[in-house]
Amino acid sequence: MFDFEDYVETETAIAVLATALILSPRARRTLRRGLVYGLAGALTVAEASRSLLRGVREGFAAATTRVRSASMVNPQ
Repeated sequence: MFDFEDYVETETAIAVLATALILSPRARRTLRRGLVYGLAGALTVAEASRSLLRGVREGFAAATTRVRSASMVNPQ
């Protein structure tokens, strides 16, 4: 027979949780929704960082061009 200690072991808790996730439509829907929102958030962050880096790169290129053209106009 099972003792109380068998029910509180980590492996048992994980197995019970996994079974509940597999069998519960509400839990599956919540998990799926969380995955979708998490992926959407990750894609949004990736696009924002890509846009920020593109702006930094273009700004740096424009500043470099201005410095080069100014140094050619006013050679010292």
